[in-house]
Amino acid sequence: MVGCFSMSSSLPSVCVNSCFNPSRRLALFTLTTVFFIGIIYIGLFVVLTNEQAIPQSPFFGAKEFTWLRADGNTVETATALVMPSVADEKLLDWVKNDKRRMLHAVYRVGNLDKTIKFYTECLGMKLLRKRDIPEEGYSNAFLGYGPEESNFSLELTYNYGVNKYDIGTGFGHFGLAVEDVAKTVALIKQKGGKVTREPGPVEGGSTKIAVVEDPDGYKFELLERAPTVEPLCQVMLRVGDLDRAINFYKKAFGMELLRKRDNPEYKNTVAIMGYGPEDKSTVLELTYNYGITEYDKGNGYAQIAVGTDDVYKTAEVIKKFGGVIILEPGPLPILNTKITACLDPDGWKSVFVDNVDLAKELA
Repeated sequence: MVGCFSMSSSLPSVCVNSCFNPSRRLALFTLTTVFFIGIIYIGLFVVLTNEQAIPQSPFFGAKEFTWLRADGNTVETATALVMPSVADEKLLDWVKNDKRRMLHAVYRVGNLDKTIKFYTECLGMKLLRKRDIPEEGYSNAFLGYGPEESNFSLELTYNYGVNKYDIGTGFGHFGLAVEDVAKTVALIKQKGGKVTREPGPVEGGSTKIAVVEDPDGYKFELLERAPTVEPLCQVMLRVGDLDRAINFYKKAFGMELLRKRDNPEYKNTVAIMGYGPEDKSTVLELTYNYGITEYDKGNGYAQIAVGTDDVYKTAEVIKKFGGVIILEPGPLPILNTKITACLDPDGWKSVFVDNVDLAKELA
């Protein structure tokens, strides 16, 4: 029967006849089916019992395998479920129960006093604290609409002697909820601010928005909303693979996917992620523009900071689920606050800050 699987065209007549005998063909089909089912079961057993047998993706889910048909030409694919280990599930549970929230966004400005004046007089923010660190060659200021213990803030950094930065194309904007967009825009114009989009309905919706720029060119999207405990409502970043980014922020950061919207007429898809509802907390807005996989990040925008109960375990989780640790967990010099820093799959930087140490720093 070996001749039945040969690629030769000159088969013996007895072989040809036997190959097309119905009973023999049925037996051969049954035997082949059982063989391949056995192979699949064995493969799944190996995946489930020996995690090292098949390289695991940092994101759990389906894994594609390929087989070559007997004719040697056609490749077929099948999908098997790669299951998380007990250790991985414990890490995911820990992330979900970790006390996390978005603390602040960090970016560089060319004139600290000028930017503080714009944020306080035009956008109604409060200067929460300001510090000068001459031994490190920089000053920074924290501004926002409520205490840092409970609200999101903006950390402005001025590096001695540097008065201009490249914002790049990857950073989008900060979202700011205001009760009256038109009134806010009028005030900004009066103060000499730059308006890049006049008040009007958002594309494809009814929410009234406007866009303004601060003295360094960072954009603020003003959204007309009812009064909220957290006016600093969004940080928008552009990503090259939205599903990959969503998976990363869900697993490594413990964020929830609050909503996702595809806008084919504008050739983009947006995902809103965070640790609480949009009307009460700051969220991360991830935007994918069709066909664009990379962006210039410039050197102005730096990172977001997120609170955690354990920076050491956080670093372990980030490594496990596809992130890159660029600063190993440990205390900062001078401040002694424990932090760790990482890059997401798109290269966006984030810093995790120990909750207890931050509370001491703010006391």
